Amino acid sequence: MTTQDHPQPELSPRELLATLVAFPSVSRDSNLPLIDWVENYLTSFGAECHRVYSPDGRKANLYAHVGPKVEGGVVLSGHTDVVPVDGQDWSSDPWELTERDGRLYGRGACDMKGFDALAIAAAVRATRAPLARPLQLALSYDEEVGCTGCIPMVEEMATRLPRASAVIVGEPSRMKVVTGHKGGSMFPTRIIGVPVHSSRQHLGVSAIHEAGRVLNWLNEVNAELMSTPPTPVAALFDPPFTTGSVGLIQGGTAHNITAGECSFTLGFRVVAGEDPEAWRARYLAHIAEVEAGMKKVSEEAAIEVGEGFIVPALTPETDGAAESLARRLTGDNGTHVVSYGTEAGHFQKNGYSTVVCGPGDIAQAHTPDEYIELSEFNAGWRFMEKLLDDLAA
Repeated sequence: MTTQDHPQPELSPRELLATLVAFPSVSRDSNLPLIDWVENYLTSFGAECHRVYSPDGRKANLYAHVGPKVEGGVVLSGHTDVVPVDGQDWSSDPWELTERDGRLYGRGACDMKGFDALAIAAAVRATRAPLARPLQLALSYDEEVGCTGCIPMVEEMATRLPRASAVIVGEPSRMKVVTGHKGGSMFPTRIIGVPVHSSRQHLGVSAIHEAGRVLNWLNEVNAELMSTPPTPVAALFDPPFTTGSVGLIQGGTAHNITAGECSFTLGFRVVAGEDPEAWRARYLAHIAEVEAGMKKVSEEAAIEVGEGFIVPALTPETDGAAESLARRLTGDNGTHVVSYGTEAGHFQKNGYSTVVCGPGDIAQAHTPDEYIELSEFNAGWRFMEKLLDDLAA
């Protein structure tokens, strides 16, 4: 007997959203309870599901296929992790979907379990629809900490499933068709100095002072980028140039000790058309120069740069299949780009035509009392209904 002989009751999109919100799938924790539930639910209706685990096995991506094994289908992509609620003042339980004044409140309701719920509901509806082209789902982990989880899943989908013609990444865009976003990179950096009494500073290496050299270089780079005329693609963004920043820095032990250590994370938000890997190389080249100067004082001094992460930019396509599909289904013909990153860049890097289009407003993401407007959620479901009609045509 197969799971299809006794499927679970079919849940409405609203019921699915309530179920997903109830899983506290914060990025620092395992998402396996959520993945277990979603996989069991989808397979009970006959969807073909596959997992791609994290290296430590604590988390998993889930991708699914519904419909004929032919190329030309559509991928609906979303992430399962959410940001923490620690220190936030919520008016209701963040892990229980609550309706107030035409809004659905709960952690992840907007970013982005609302879209996930709609995509899962569409996949179940698709199992009994006369599809001419397939519907595929891609649910990832660790999007909120650098879009790192989706990478092996996207690569595996590209080789194991019939190639889809379009990918819709459902980050909240108020159902506007976003054709481009900036890429991003973060590099954890640890400067190891040589601590001495500050009266003998010339015999030591201050990790904080050396960090200052790096930050001064970053200010110069930002000034250079701000003064350079933007390319046509870069001009679409606000600001229309790549930016570098350090948001947190720690170092030192006392005012009269040359700092023995200083740590920070340096990041770039890279406009489409520029290579994030090139920015990594440029940063590492400068780090090598600073480190060489430190070692002239003491070989014990060093700089360590961690792997961090790189999120590829989403570059606007010319006559892209995903853009054409999303515009046809939404009626939106405007030009929209955003400065945050998504897994869309990884799909595009693997040869998929990709756009971002989903319900909700990004302004509500990560906030206390996060919500999605009920009208936006309903608009997302109408999009799914039109998509299923399109796949059956």
